[in-house]
Amino acid sequence: MLRKLPQVLVPTCTRTGGALSAAPTPGQQAIFDKEFKYGAHNYGPLPVALARGKGVKVWDTDGKQYFDFLAAYSAVNQGHCHPRIVETLKEQSETLTLTSRAFYNNVLGEYEEYMTNLFGFDKLLPMNTGIEACETAVKLARKWGYMVKGIPDNQAKVLFAEENFWGRSIAACSSSSDPTCYTGFGPFTPGFELVPYNNLAVLEERLADPNVCAYMVEPIQGEAGVIIPDDGYLQGVRALCDKHNVLWIADEVQSGLGRTGKRSACEWEGVKPDIITLGKALGGGVFPVSAVLTSDEVMLCIKPGEHGSTFGGNPLGCKIAMTAMDVLENEGLYENAQKMGEILLGELRKLPKDVVDVARGRGLFCGVEIKETESFNAWEVCLKLRDAGLLAKPTHGHIIRFTPPVVINEVEMNQCTEIICSTITSFH
Repeated sequence: MLRKLPQVLVPTCTRTGGALSAAPTPGQQAIFDKEFKYGAHNYGPLPVALARGKGVKVWDTDGKQYFDFLAAYSAVNQGHCHPRIVETLKEQSETLTLTSRAFYNNVLGEYEEYMTNLFGFDKLLPMNTGIEACETAVKLARKWGYMVKGIPDNQAKVLFAEENFWGRSIAACSSSSDPTCYTGFGPFTPGFELVPYNNLAVLEERLADPNVCAYMVEPIQGEAGVIIPDDGYLQGVRALCDKHNVLWIADEVQSGLGRTGKRSACEWEGVKPDIITLGKALGGGVFPVSAVLTSDEVMLCIKPGEHGSTFGGNPLGCKIAMTAMDVLENEGLYENAQKMGEILLGELRKLPKDVVDVARGRGLFCGVEIKETESFNAWEVCLKLRDAGLLAKPTHGHIIRFTPPVVINEVEMNQCTEIICSTITSFH
């Protein structure tokens, strides 16, 4: 006899800051229960079931409206269902969607030319998801290490910053310092080593190892809680990698494409990595698209048959990506992210210190550290924000990221800062 599965652990009411958080309606509870029964339990979603989105707003299955302050972990920087991106999706989906790389198609070369010119690299390798882009970058770096740097076979090392996050594949788990990510999934990929983030002295010591081929780092660490390095850190990384003949891989899957108010977060220090990985917002929130951009010297180390993806470089994804980038480039969204980010961060820094330890951010990549007590924590703050009509999610238990679509306007931002500040202050 099958064991009866329990319901999703969603409380009918949760006490937050002296008030009761709203219980899920029967319709939403049925959705939670169905996922619990038939799906893997590898996520712990905020209890809200969404059915529609437009711009910075989403609506649940009961018709309640919310401001989306997660933006699908920055995959919908251009806003939900941007009309130009959706129109491109419709048009190309009725023309040609997939050929595989067994044949040429009439869109991939156009996309590669557009992106390499935009970012200033020689070559692009198309993939689908951010984790695939990062795995591709590691493969490229290893191959370059053997073919160009002269590292002995199977001795190449890749350095990663502590507290990094680029997915949950075996390789990503192998480079993680988070026990939740790696516990129970060994044995791990050899040749991966960790160095402290934002510490150039230790980095230089480790780069001196002649078998190191690459250092992969997020310019701003997202999943770690929007951790911003000291001014000059990225310039230091560039100089040290040059000094020791090591490739610098910038993981801009989350920090890139307008999130910080620039095309890439590296632009804040005027530096260029050897390899950049892109994803999330590259697909405009409607299709998975990722990319690796680098030089001829690095990219041409990979030969036919040594790397690939059935869906990578498909015409549908390429067309969507070009439109997604054009929206960012030509609708003033980089400038808007900077302006709206100044408003948001300015208000976050006014929050009471007995509730918020730290508020930090760059552009619309912001986070607050909640000073948890016996009476409340970051999860309960997010539940109360949900009840007030704004969706956000904790990371690392006590940190809340605020990363709305970068299309948000000033009227919307003022409404949202009022919700955030009044809700968090209620725990004061």
